[in-house]
Amino acid sequence: MSGASVDELTALHALADSTSNMEGGFFSGVARCLADAVGAKHALVAELTAPRCARPLGWWGLDALAPDLELKLREPLAESIARGDSLEQLSGVEAPFADAVLGALAVESLVAAPLPGAAGQPVGLLCAFDAKAMAPDPRRLLVLRILGERAGAELARLKAETALSEAQIYRDLYDEAPIAYVHEDLQSRFISANRAALRILGLKPEQVVGNVGISMVPQTPDAQRRVQEAFDSIGRGTDTSGVILELRRKDDGRPVWIQWWSKPESNGKYTRTMFVDITERVLMEQEQVRLRAQNVYLQEEIKSVHNFEEIVGRSRSLLSVLEKVARVAKTDATVLITGETGTGKELIARAIHSTSRRVDKPLIKLNCAALPTGLVESELFGHEKGAFSGALQRRVGRFELAHGGTIFLDEIGEMPADVQVKLLRVLQEKEFERVGGRETIKVDVRVLAATNRDLRLAVRNGQFREDLFYRLNVFPVELPPLRERADDIPLLVSFFVGKYAVLVDRQVDSVEAETMKRLVKYQWPGNIRELQNLIERALILSTSPQLHIEPEIFAPAGSPPPGAPAAGKDLETVQRERIFEALDDANWVIEGDRGAARQLGLHPNTLRSRMKKLGLKRSSP
Repeated sequence: MSGASVDELTALHALADSTSNMEGGFFSGVARCLADAVGAKHALVAELTAPRCARPLGWWGLDALAPDLELKLREPLAESIARGDSLEQLSGVEAPFADAVLGALAVESLVAAPLPGAAGQPVGLLCAFDAKAMAPDPRRLLVLRILGERAGAELARLKAETALSEAQIYRDLYDEAPIAYVHEDLQSRFISANRAALRILGLKPEQVVGNVGISMVPQTPDAQRRVQEAFDSIGRGTDTSGVILELRRKDDGRPVWIQWWSKPESNGKYTRTMFVDITERVLMEQEQVRLRAQNVYLQEEIKSVHNFEEIVGRSRSLLSVLEKVARVAKTDATVLITGETGTGKELIARAIHSTSRRVDKPLIKLNCAALPTGLVESELFGHEKGAFSGALQRRVGRFELAHGGTIFLDEIGEMPADVQVKLLRVLQEKEFERVGGRETIKVDVRVLAATNRDLRLAVRNGQFREDLFYRLNVFPVELPPLRERADDIPLLVSFFVGKYAVLVDRQVDSVEAETMKRLVKYQWPGNIRELQNLIERALILSTSPQLHIEPEIFAPAGSPPPGAPAAGKDLETVQRERIFEALDDANWVIEGDRGAARQLGLHPNTLRSRMKKLGLKRSSP
C-alpha cells in the first residue's frame, strides 16, 4: 500500500489485516500500518504518563526501543497532543524527542495524532516520522484520526480489563480478609458485608441486605451510650476509630464485642465500616477484673481476724452439729445456721464449704447488717456504671465473685425487704441483674445463711418473707450456746490461752483451778466470742505463769456475778441490764477502744442488733 493512494476503506482493511496476526501485539500492528499508510520509515504508539512524557506501547522501524523507556516530547509535538490536535510537518522538523534513543535519529518529516480517552482528553499519541520529506496528501490526517481512535479504544479496553482484574483482586481480598468489612447507610442498614463480618455477627448471606446493625446492640445503658456516641460522630461526618461495641449475634444471641472503625463516604449517604472480633480479649479482661476483685476480697479475708482457726470441743451438742455438717457438706443444699451471737456460725459455714465439692472455689461472705440498707443490693448483685449517684464504674457483686463456689450471708434477718425479693429469685432461678442493668446473669452458687434472730417470729411479724425463709431453711443447723457446752469450756480456754499468750508475749503454763471453776459456771451471754475476748484481756493483765482471773473482770461493775442469773431475773433481763450499764459507762458510744462493744466483748453491729432486740434506747437529756 502506498501513502499517495490510501483511502478510508483501504486504511481500515489494512488496519484489520495488519493487526489481526501481527507478531508483537496490537499496538505494534497499528504502528506498522501507520508507517505503510503514510510512507514513513518509523512509527510508534505511546501512552502519556505526564503532559510531556510518554511510554511506548508499540513501534515499527525502531529496534532500539524498550517498553520501559520514558519518551520526553518537545514542542510543537507536546503542545499539539496536549490540545488534542493532529500535527503534520512534511519537512524541516526539529528533533521531536529529547531522550537519548529517539533524540539521536535524523527526523525531517513527522505526522502525529492524539489517542482520545473516554472523557475526550488525550491519553496517548500516534506518531510517524522519516529522515526525508513527505509528499502532501490531504487524506493523511484522516488515516491518523482513524488509527488514533482505534488505538485509543484498545488502550481504554486494556485499562478497563486491568481495572476489572484489580477490582476482582480487591473483591477477593474484601471477601477473604480476616478483618470484617461492612458497607452500610447512615441508619445502620447493611448493603454488603464480607465473610468475616458474617462469621462474627452470626449472619447468613441472605440476611445481610437490610439488616440493621444498631439493632444488634443490647439494651444496656453502657452499650447503648457507646453506639449512640459512635453514630452521632458519623452523622457529623467524622471518622470513628477504635470504638468498642457490645453486640448480640444474629443466630444464637450470644454476646460479641467488636472494635469498630467507620468512615462516612463523600456523598454523605453511606459509611465504610470495618471491625475486629475482640470477644475473647474482653471476656479475658472481665475475668481478670472478677479475679482481681475476688483476690482483693480474699486478701481482706485473710487479713481479717476470725473467731476461730479450728473447731474446738467434744460435747454431745457440738458433736451433733458436726455430724449434720458432715452430712450436708457433700451436697449443694442451702443451709440456714442459727444460734446466739458469738456461737461460731461463720466457723460452721467455713467448715461446710471446706468439706464440700466447691472447696477449690471461693467462699464469699456478706454481713447484711454491716451495710447501709441502700448498698446491700449493690454489694450482692453489683451495679452498672451510672446506675446511681457515685456509681462511676461497673462493679462486680458478691454473687458473681462466688460463681462456682459458696456465698455466706451473715445476719440474713437484717436483709431489707426489697432485696429479699431478689435473693429469692437467685435461689429459685439462679439468675439476677446488676443494679441499673438489663442483662440477665446466670450463676452457680451455693448459699449458706446465718442469723441470731428468730426468723419464724420475724415471718409472723411481717419482717421477713415466708417464701424466702422456706427457701433458706432447706437444712437448718442450730448452734448451742456456750452455757449448754460447759464440758467444752476447759478445751476452749486452753486453746485461747495458747493462741493469745504468744501474741501478747506472756508465758502461761496453767490456769488457776478457781478461775477455771468460775469460767465453767459463768453463763456467757456473749458465748465463745465473749470467752475469747475475756481470755485475751486476762492474758494482757496477767503477771504470773498461772492464769488468774478476778471475778470482776467478767463483766462491768454492778453486773450479776458469774454463774446463774440473779435471783428473780431471767437471762434477757440480765443481758439488758449489763448492756445498759456498759452503754451508760461509755456515754452511749458503741464503737472504739472506749466503746460499749469493746467492754462487752461484742462486735459493734452485734451490740446494735441486741439493743434493737431488747428495746434499749438512749433517753433524751
